[in-house]
Amino acid sequence: MRIYLDNAATTQLDSEVFTTITPYLLEFFGNPSSHHEHGRQVKSAIEQARQTIAGLLNASPNEIIFTSGGTEADNTAILSSVRSHQIKHVITTPFEHHAVLHTLEELQKQGEIKLSFINIDSRGNLDIDHLETLLQNNTRSLVSVMHANNEIGNLNDIELIGEVCCSYRAIFHSDTVQTIGHYRHDLSKLKTHFIAASAHKFHGPKGVGFLYCRDGVQLSRLLHGGSQERKLRAGTENIHGIIGLAKALEIAYRDIDEHQKYIQTLKNRMIYKLQEQVGDVYFNGNSAIADKSLYTVLSASLPVNANAFDLLAYLDQNNISVSGGSACSTGSASHVLQAINADASRNTIRFSFSKYNTAAEIDHAVSVLAAVYDSVAA
Repeated sequence: MRIYLDNAATTQLDSEVFTTITPYLLEFFGNPSSHHEHGRQVKSAIEQARQTIAGLLNASPNEIIFTSGGTEADNTAILSSVRSHQIKHVITTPFEHHAVLHTLEELQKQGEIKLSFINIDSRGNLDIDHLETLLQNNTRSLVSVMHANNEIGNLNDIELIGEVCCSYRAIFHSDTVQTIGHYRHDLSKLKTHFIAASAHKFHGPKGVGFLYCRDGVQLSRLLHGGSQERKLRAGTENIHGIIGLAKALEIAYRDIDEHQKYIQTLKNRMIYKLQEQVGDVYFNGNSAIADKSLYTVLSASLPVNANAFDLLAYLDQNNISVSGGSACSTGSASHVLQAINADASRNTIRFSFSKYNTAAEIDHAVSVLAAVYDSVAA
């Protein structure tokens, strides 16, 4: 049996979600743009899903736009801000997801924006005073800061950042892909204009997500064609994906307190076992600090071992699935670890946990790792 500890990359589909979406694959197959009964059935289901999501996030249904996932949502938010609101200056961090960084780098390359980065310390903590300085020195800006980092787990204070942005009339976009479904978000209070989410990060289906766009903020369309999503996103809707997204978020909110507590105990166990059995280990960023990091992510820095130089491949061969960082960056040096000046001579493993993991899996994964170093000592 394989042990799956790469839940920041994707999560296992919840069986309740599977049961909910099956009828929309087999029975309710109409096109929601059609005006007959088959179309009206699924159109109604889509709007009910939108209402469910909006209700959980304390938003208005018309502020929820369905997308193919977090990447499209991030791209739409950024390009809409720059092109519809004539934003010429964008402020971000050096460890954003590539869906954000690559989009901004391309806009800067094309001469559409000036790009600034908020200073960070060796743990990846943001310098909020520097953010204010950047906002003071320019005309209206877009600030794009993720809620939690997908590689080292750092949580950013988006409530405070939202307040700062509000003071300077800046547009605030936050990539919340790693935290939607894992933390409660009250969008009526959070001073953000855009947030992005992806269903497969919280036990929903792949290929579907949403963009929250605060009422009154102009949104430009990326896809042209039909009038779907209130003429904002052309193309026939991913019906079963949307239904599954809403159900997965509903389940997440229903069980969120229980799962936070349970998964944090697994993470704490992993920290303790690694320190006990491997010894020469430290944790990147704020990864091991409970109130400053995602309870689902632990980034561990381990020494290189000649008997298993590629620890990721070694663990894979021993039926343990983990990653070194973002699944989107496989095969390239992690820009996140570079940003915090992590020791490049060591192995980094990102363990990420879900409600389906067990203490026995944690213990076995650590014992497999520890055996590599025990063999050297012997």
